[in-house]
Amino acid sequence: MATAVELVPYDRRWPEDFERIRDKLQRLLAPYVMAIEHIGSTSIPGIAAKPLIDIDIILRSSADVPPATQILLGENYEPRGNRYDDDVWAFMRRDGKPPERIYLCPPDNRTHERRLIFRDYLRTHPAEAAAYTALKVELAELHRHDGDHYTAEKRRFVDAIIEKALKKPKG
Repeated sequence: MATAVELVPYDRRWPEDFERIRDKLQRLLAPYVMAIEHIGSTSIPGIAAKPLIDIDIILRSSADVPPATQILLGENYEPRGNRYDDDVWAFMRRDGKPPERIYLCPPDNRTHERRLIFRDYLRTHPAEAAAYTALKVELAELHRHDGDHYTAEKRRFVDAIIEKALKKPKG
């Protein structure tokens, strides 16, 4: 199913939106949650993004996915499945201001770890963040009505940044 790609300039309210949503999710899912992380482009200051807040919820155990899912379904979150066969279960809530995309992640999940590496690197490397914004704008024009292709074509850039971040000496 093709989805439209809408990018908007960075909104300084996104971190506050995340905090509010995180607090709500923490209350709802407290027995199951290890951590709640703001991910995606809205978590990187200054870059254009789809106007929705992406959030990874790291669960204490894979066994917590079914009960956490039931709670999210009861709170009007639409299930989006395990799209990448990585044990990360996606949910959307479109009626929020802004809309929310939530991912339930088991502990030590590779997809979640890669998201944090990418986010943290772009937060501290403005030139790469600007290059990512330029790529996103170009791809949004090219794939205005095809969110899947838009996302797929960002993959090479994302992978290159993660590889660069992992090679960087720690210290």
